[in-house]
Amino acid sequence: MARALAASLRRMTRRHSVDESAVLTALASPVLVVDAGNMLLYVNDAAEEFFRLSANQMLSQPLYDLIPADSPLFFLLSQVRAHGNSMADHGVTLETPRIGMHEVTLEVAPINDSDGQVAICIHERSVALQFQQQLTFRGAARSVTAMAAMLAHEVKNPLSGIRGAAQLLEQSVEDPADQELTTLIREETDRICALVDRMEAFTDQRPLARGPVNIHLVLDHVRKVAKTGFARQHRFVEQYDPSLPSVLGNRDMLIQVFLNLVKNASEALPEEGGEIILSTAYKHGIRLALPGTRGRFDLPLVISIIDNGPGIADDLRQNLFDPFVTTKQNGSGLGLSLVAKLVGDHGGIIEVDSQPRRTTFRVMLPMATTSAAMDPLPESEIE
Repeated sequence: MARALAASLRRMTRRHSVDESAVLTALASPVLVVDAGNMLLYVNDAAEEFFRLSANQMLSQPLYDLIPADSPLFFLLSQVRAHGNSMADHGVTLETPRIGMHEVTLEVAPINDSDGQVAICIHERSVALQFQQQLTFRGAARSVTAMAAMLAHEVKNPLSGIRGAAQLLEQSVEDPADQELTTLIREETDRICALVDRMEAFTDQRPLARGPVNIHLVLDHVRKVAKTGFARQHRFVEQYDPSLPSVLGNRDMLIQVFLNLVKNASEALPEEGGEIILSTAYKHGIRLALPGTRGRFDLPLVISIIDNGPGIADDLRQNLFDPFVTTKQNGSGLGLSLVAKLVGDHGGIIEVDSQPRRTTFRVMLPMATTSAAMDPLPESEIE
């Protein structure tokens, strides 16, 4: 792909006087060009975003300043120069303290065989895989919806009778041991009712009332709530893109999403040295239908919640957003399922990357627009 792209660009620029660098800049995937000594000659905008450095900081620097010298990329570069053919490597892990860990496909192709210039394209994990995972999360939420409706009818009502009977018994018994038992019955009944109440949040299938939302105000509200309560002992770092446009969403629901994610991060951190990073960025290249509307929307707004906790176990990561999956003592395993449902209701995507001392929950959301596509569908057209 990298070589075909370079060749087609050369043909196009000759025919139509198109600025080749402008086309490369517009690509959503990071593109780099290096010389025979692996010094950087060119990077596009996506590469600046990926490596979290400006072009001025990267150009004329050696490639190993960005990527560890033991990366498979350097073997690919040597093979491409030796044989003059483009090559690709799938499922490669790129990891540095600056960018964290990314699973990517690398495509490397020679540009000019005589001087050793090579083009490098970096493709992050398949967007199709992200969509597939998101559909799985939504399916899990629907299963909880059905269960919640059943529990509310078949379990919650009888529990209120059990609790009332326990209260009456508590008033009539004098033995402290018997009072302790009636108190236990009442408290456990309350706990089960609270669990059913949490599950009932999944049963609301009405389309969200959406509008422009300043996501930085949402995150600031979440941070203040966390700092006065469950995360008072942790350090917060804000890494915001000040030019980020408004999110198309529901403010209250977005507060619930990010409050759950921050609480989840806080509970994974040690009492001392815990850090939570709130990050926002703009990213091209993902487009998805928004539930309950007529159009398709770009999802360029990326909000990340990053913690320096121990990480998520590999065997848990694949099912993290399934209902009742939890590692917490006395945890219900519904918090992240509800987050996945609410993000899905916004037409967004949520994903997680985890390694020791850096776990990232990344939420991609649509930006607000005045397009007519924002108009809600009639109820008869909503699936």
